[in-house]
Amino acid sequence: MTTSHQPQDRYRAVWLILFILGLGTLLPWNFFMTASLYFTNRLDKSQNVTSAATDNLNHNVTASNSTHPLARNSLSAIFNNVMTLCAMLPLLVFTCLNSFLHQRISQSVRILSSLIVILLVFLITAILVKIPMDALPFFIITMVKIMLINSFGAILQGSLFGLAGLLPANYTAPIMSGQGLAGFFAAVAMICAIASGSELAESAFGYFITACMVIILTILCYLALPRLEFYRYYQQLKLEGPGEQETKLDLISKGEEQGTSKEAKLSASNTQPVGKSHSVLTILRQISVPAFSVCFIFTITIGIFPSVTAEVRSSIAENHAWKNYFIPVSCFLTFNVFDWLGRSLTAVCMWPGKDSLWLPGLVLARVVFVPLLLLCNVQPRYYLPVFFEHDSWFILFMAAFAFSNGYLASLCMCFGPKKVKPAEAETAGAIMAFFLSLGLALGAIFSFLFRAIV
Repeated sequence: MTTSHQPQDRYRAVWLILFILGLGTLLPWNFFMTASLYFTNRLDKSQNVTSAATDNLNHNVTASNSTHPLARNSLSAIFNNVMTLCAMLPLLVFTCLNSFLHQRISQSVRILSSLIVILLVFLITAILVKIPMDALPFFIITMVKIMLINSFGAILQGSLFGLAGLLPANYTAPIMSGQGLAGFFAAVAMICAIASGSELAESAFGYFITACMVIILTILCYLALPRLEFYRYYQQLKLEGPGEQETKLDLISKGEEQGTSKEAKLSASNTQPVGKSHSVLTILRQISVPAFSVCFIFTITIGIFPSVTAEVRSSIAENHAWKNYFIPVSCFLTFNVFDWLGRSLTAVCMWPGKDSLWLPGLVLARVVFVPLLLLCNVQPRYYLPVFFEHDSWFILFMAAFAFSNGYLASLCMCFGPKKVKPAEAETAGAIMAFFLSLGLALGAIFSFLFRAIV
C-alpha cells in the first residue's frame, strides 16, 4: 500500500466537523461564565439589594468598593469561585471515568448522549430565566446545572480527543481551535447584549437559546461524520488490529522513500503480537511530558481567569460606557481572541517539536503571569499593592497570557496521542483529556488562594 490509497479529506469536511464539535464542547461552559453578570444580578435582586447598590456593583464599580466590600450579598460575592469549582471538579471526575468508559461504551453513544443532555439543560436554563425564584434555590439549581453540563461535557471532550487521536496529528488542532472560538462567540454575544441596552434577563435568555441552536448544529455535524470516506478509513484502521494498523500507517507515512520493500515491512510488523495490549500506566509513561504540561498550563490559566481577571477595574475611564465594556472587552474578548489565535496557529506551525525540552520550559515559564496579573488593578484588594494600574498593562498581559495558553495547550494535545502506537492513540487522547481536566480542577482550587492573597 502506498500513499495513493489514502483517501483525501475532501473540502476539509472532517476538519470542519471537528472544529464545530470543538465549538460545541466548550460553548456551554463559556455561556455560563460570560452570563455571570446575569446570575449575580439576579441573586442580588432576589435578596432585595437596593437598585442603586446593584447598579453600582454591576456597571459602575469604583475604588470605593475596596472600603465597602460587603455591599455585595454573600451568594453573589462567591458566585464566580463556586461556579468555577462546580464546573472543574465534575469535569475532572468524569474525564477520568471516560478513560475507562471508552472501552465499554461506544463512541457514538457517549458523544450523542452528552450533547442531548447538555441541550436539555440549556433549554431548562432558558425557561428558568422567565420564572421568579428566591436566591438560595436559584443558586443551588444553577450550580447543579453547571455540574451536569461539565460532567457530560467531560465525556464529550474526552471522546472527541480520543476520536481525533485516530486521525493525523493536525486533526486535534480544529478541536482546540473550535474550543477557543466558543469563548470568542460568547464574549461577542455579551458585548452585543450590552450595546443593545436590553435587560439582563432578556440578554441571558438570548444567550441560552443561541447556545441551544449551536448544540443542535453540533449534533447534526456528528451524525454526518460517519458518511465521510476519510473518517471511515481511519476508523477501519482501528478495527483491523494493532499489527495490521501499524503496517498500513507505516506504509502511508513512509511510502517507498526508504527503499524498503513492502514484504520486509509486513514481515517486521508481524513480529509483534497482534493481540498485545498496553496498560494505561504504560501509555501514561510514554506521554508523561505533554500530559503533565497540559495539566500545568490549565492550572495557571483557571487559577487566574476569570476569578481574578474579572475583578480588574479600569483606572482611566471617566465615562460610564467604557466602564460597562471594560471587563467584557479587556478580559473576556481579549482572552478568547488571543487564545483562539494561539490554538489556530498550531494548524500551520508546531514548534517546538514533541520531544523538545523547549516545550516543558515554555510551559513552566507561564507561572510569571500569576504575579503580573495579581499586581494589576484588581478590586477590592487588601494585601498586595497595584504595580500595573493602567488599563493597557492589563490588556497586554491578558493577550500574552491567552495566546500562550492556546498555543502551548494545543501543541500538547496534538503531540500526546502521537507519542504512542496508532492502536493506543484513542486511549492516549482520553488520558490527555483527563490531565487537561485535572489542570482545570487544580486551577479552580488555586483560584480561591490567588483571589485571597490580593
